[in-house]
Amino acid sequence: MPVVTIKMLEGRTDEQKKAMVEKVTEALVETINAKPEAVTIIIEEMSKNHYATGGVRVCDK
Repeated sequence: MPVVTIKMLEGRTDEQKKAMVEKVTEALVETINAKPEAVTIIIEEMSKNHYATGGVRVCDK
């Protein structure tokens, strides 16, 4: 039972997230022979003011 957590910045559409979930599930089915119904995907969206690289928040770039 694979569990995948995807952390990403907010702003993607529901359609994009749906397509991503389908593709990630497909990849796990193909590469590790997981059953689609056994794949769990958790999407954690972060606000751009809660994520920084190199000492600079994404919202400040």
